[in-house]
Amino acid sequence: MPPDRLLAALARLLRPLVQLQIRSGVTFPVFADLLRALYVEVARDDLLTDPRSRTDSRISLMTGIHRKELRRQRSPGAEQEPPVVTLNSQLLALWLGSPDYTDAAGRPLALPRSGPAPSFDSLVAAVTRDLRPRAVLDDWIAQGMVTSDAEGRVVLKAEAYLPREGSEAQLFYFARNLHDHVAAAAANVAAAGPPPFLDRSVHYDRLGPEAAAALEALAREAAQRLLVEVNRQALAIAEEDEKAAAVDPARPTRRVNLGVYLYAEDDAPDAPKA
Repeated sequence: MPPDRLLAALARLLRPLVQLQIRSGVTFPVFADLLRALYVEVARDDLLTDPRSRTDSRISLMTGIHRKELRRQRSPGAEQEPPVVTLNSQLLALWLGSPDYTDAAGRPLALPRSGPAPSFDSLVAAVTRDLRPRAVLDDWIAQGMVTSDAEGRVVLKAEAYLPREGSEAQLFYFARNLHDHVAAAAANVAAAGPPPFLDRSVHYDRLGPEAAAALEALAREAAQRLLVEVNRQALAIAEEDEKAAAVDPARPTRRVNLGVYLYAEDDAPDAPKA
């Protein structure tokens, strides 16, 4: 892609991120320091695969960052996934995807608080023995993720599928999903042959308010069905994979993330029809 077209695409990509940063109090100097460190990290770790080529002179030439700055900043530590995010994700994946915890239509069952599977106690015990199910339940009730029905069973609320606004979990998911989407797009643009990753969208513009609302509702429902179904089959695949891991624990592993997104905004008055 020509540099001018790439810069125009980057400006469009970065605009909503800059809006988020300003609202969150992240100033330009802070972001500039972060970006400078990332330039160095990517050049050193991702592009200069031969350790002998990772000299300050070579990195400075690739990034345009002065060698004095390179000496000032060294490799940042790798970010770790918040443990609570991992636990909640595993519990929700099991409740939404396992045949033991869903009905014939694939909806999450209302679970008795205790007793044999399927129950809330058995759900938590299937994922962790380090936390008491009651502590997890109290936390989920406080977060509004679950409620109780007339029979005292634990009912998963639809809002539980999404992290709470402004929470650590929401920021983690935002960063991870944005990273994966941008990384897939960058790999597809740089590929010499067929794009290696799926990246497709359905785009309609110049819609009236009623039509736009109907399309948004349709998209939300279809996306939820897709993710629930993929999660259901992924659980079965992962269970078989655990058996292979037990046989060969030193084998290489990969991470797979399937995401969907929905975005809508008002058309500019002079925008051409796509």
